[in-house]
Amino acid sequence: MSVTAAQGFTASGVTVGLKSTGKRDVAVVVNQGPLKVGAAVFTSNRAKANPIIWSQQAVADGVVEAIVLNSGGANCFTGSFGFQTTHQTAEKTATLLGVSAGDVLVCSTGLIGTGDELFRSRVLEGVERGIEDLSVNGGVAASEAIMTTDSKAKRSSVSRDGWTIGGMAKGAGMLAPGLATMLVVITTDAVIDSANADTHLRSATRTSFDRLDSDGCMSTNDQVTLMVSGASGVTPNPDEFAAALAEVCLDLSKQLQADAEGASHNITIRVEHAASEDEAVEVGRSVARNNLFKAAIFGNDPNWGRVLAAIGTTDAEFDPYNVDVWMNGVRVCTEGGPDRPREDVDLTPRATDVLIDLKIGGSSATILTNDLTHDYVHENSAYSS
Repeated sequence: MSVTAAQGFTASGVTVGLKSTGKRDVAVVVNQGPLKVGAAVFTSNRAKANPIIWSQQAVADGVVEAIVLNSGGANCFTGSFGFQTTHQTAEKTATLLGVSAGDVLVCSTGLIGTGDELFRSRVLEGVERGIEDLSVNGGVAASEAIMTTDSKAKRSSVSRDGWTIGGMAKGAGMLAPGLATMLVVITTDAVIDSANADTHLRSATRTSFDRLDSDGCMSTNDQVTLMVSGASGVTPNPDEFAAALAEVCLDLSKQLQADAEGASHNITIRVEHAASEDEAVEVGRSVARNNLFKAAIFGNDPNWGRVLAAIGTTDAEFDPYNVDVWMNGVRVCTEGGPDRPREDVDLTPRATDVLIDLKIGGSSATILTNDLTHDYVHENSAYSS
């Protein structure tokens, strides 16, 4: 499991005091090759953290030797000092590994606006200690080091005929799309060139991380990175590799959804028979971001009226009086009117399935979200500077 499931990778997770909890807070993942291919997708938030600005430049040539990730501080809105910190992180990593700093990606997560001399010195210490601790068994420690408000580490892997994909992710709040969601590192020992790595990663994130919309809040630090070692020596069928990568991404997305701050329901919203996939996504997201709907699910109330009201705010093609809505397998609304009694719907299980039939076209999409709870408000009011 995790980022060392694939051949050709070492990783570590160390503690340097960035977190008040004393838990692991710096992770390093190194590609031992023979290929040093990399691709990444980033938050589309215009307010980008310093590590995002750095990594966007570094990955442009399709070469990634290593990635360093710290929790306990986002290094966002920390001015030129913060960018210098990111640069020094990459430089120190490069010096210790004997590679180019321009081939080292950097990620940070934690509170926005945090970053001082102590933060910098501890991150740099984490780089040194992390490289000392690199191991083919270090994937678990690395996945623990990137956690913030996460209650558990997120790891996934799949193996096919002679090659493997492994991954780790962190995220429990600020889960909304923008090409990527939170911090994710994926590795593979398959033989893939940089152009195809980029294409496959964008395709996989489009239908996984980009469809996770837990609370509608987009982070400044989101990054999903794919590192390719080619150590298996196997060149996979492109469609098979794409499917396996999508499987890992979706698995990690669902783990992120399940660990969303304070959530009591994991809500899967499937929109069917839309005029286009984009319109299906728009409809699903409108429901996922509707606080009245999310509050109703928290109260175990199958309030389908709030679903229709949310759909009505979109530009999607549909007839409000020809829409069906199912909740947990029970059709509660048909042709824009009530169907089965609310009492027939059991919303007490954590898993909640909502199916919306627009009856317009042949396209569909699925959005993952959560309910709006007292605990979510409490956790995010307590998590402050």
